[in-house]
Amino acid sequence: MLNYRDFALRKLATIGPRYLPFADVATDDLPLSRLLRLSLFQVTVGMAVVLLVGTLNRVMIVELGVPATLVAGMLALPLLFAPFRTLIGYKSDTHVSALGLRRVPYIWKGTLYQFGGFAILPFSLLVLSGYGEAVDAPRWIGMSAAGLAFLLVGAGMHMVQTVGLALATDLVEEEDQPKVVGLMYVMLLFGMVVSALIFGALLENYTPGRLIQVIQGAAVITVSLNMFAMWKQEARDRVRAQKMAVAKHDPFRVALAKLVQAPGKMRLLVVIALGTFGFGAADVLLEPYGGQALGFSVAETTKLTALLAGGTLIGFGIASRILGSGGAPTRLGLIGALIGIPGFAAIILSSMGGGAQVFLAGTLACGLGAGLFGHATLTATMRMARKDQIGMALGTWGAVQATAAGLGIALAGIVRDVILAGGGESGAAVHTPYNAVFLIEIVFLGLACATLLPLLGKARFAQGPDTTRSARSVSDTHSEQAEAS
Repeated sequence: MLNYRDFALRKLATIGPRYLPFADVATDDLPLSRLLRLSLFQVTVGMAVVLLVGTLNRVMIVELGVPATLVAGMLALPLLFAPFRTLIGYKSDTHVSALGLRRVPYIWKGTLYQFGGFAILPFSLLVLSGYGEAVDAPRWIGMSAAGLAFLLVGAGMHMVQTVGLALATDLVEEEDQPKVVGLMYVMLLFGMVVSALIFGALLENYTPGRLIQVIQGAAVITVSLNMFAMWKQEARDRVRAQKMAVAKHDPFRVALAKLVQAPGKMRLLVVIALGTFGFGAADVLLEPYGGQALGFSVAETTKLTALLAGGTLIGFGIASRILGSGGAPTRLGLIGALIGIPGFAAIILSSMGGGAQVFLAGTLACGLGAGLFGHATLTATMRMARKDQIGMALGTWGAVQATAAGLGIALAGIVRDVILAGGGESGAAVHTPYNAVFLIEIVFLGLACATLLPLLGKARFAQGPDTTRSARSVSDTHSEQAEAS
């Protein structure tokens, strides 16, 4: 008699690695279900990004009547915490716990920060807008409370993502780290897409009460998913706890200096900053560019985000397969940056007679290049670090990447507004300020390629600084996984 359950499981097992490029990272000791459960922390981070940058950005300006300048300042506050990701990673590497835990306590702290920010946020926005009973409340209370809420959510996001990625890499062998990182970022994109659809449906008939419900619901879901993601992921180990209690760690400044002084490390950080700046500056301009320069409708420009995210997802998949099979991350990062240059050139040409098809092709190419570049540079950063500095290395990459992306977005808006303001009475062509920003991005990607070239051919980035690191960690990893299971 046919066992339909076993038949279905066998089919899923064969389909998974074929269509999900990161599924083959799973093993008997670390099943795919456990990895997917751990990746839920990325879903909550994606949900927070959509809520802050997307939903609240529009609601605060349109429905609540908050000045756009003030909204921009609120959205920039989470970036203030980005440079501290290096310190967060260091703390999770050196954390001393009676249970032998390193990563989970910091994921929990970040979750509480996110929950606290979401708890304050809805009421502070209502006070800031002067709605209903808050009409007589001092405006500074709403401004300070909203600023605190955005800062708390941003701090929680950076903490959860940095330490969560470190925990994910702790659970797998070194050669599988690119695949597990790719899986984590696929879940981030998944969380952003699903959250955007849900928030849009819930706020279709907007009321202030519904906004409060949505934000409070996001707070509860964040705590629930993160707790489920952390459950039995990091094994308790008294022996490890005793070793951690007597271990001597370098102070943060000394550890950071050693990390940065590694051969090629500083050059790699510069490459990350230049490339992320080059890819990130266009994030806030693609949709208005499509609408003003090419006449796209609101629905059509909205689909650009999905196209860009789809290209990024393809880039992650390709990078995971290449790096997982021993490819050099520096070479792949160079390819990603090189793909971005003709991508932005196509976007520029689309407003000069190229048309919509050229614009869409350029957008897809930029997403593909960004996915390759981001995954490759993150893998290079991890492989350059010692096993006991993985968290700090991930924090360094995240700090540079988030700061460069924020500066790119800010500069893009400033350049666009300056060119529009200096256009005179006749005004510049509608595509001119946008194309100027895209040209700047091409220049930064070219600088990233030039800076990256001397790093090519160095085997330490393809195999890591310690070729025995993986062999030493296999037994520890398997014992932790068995206890956690």
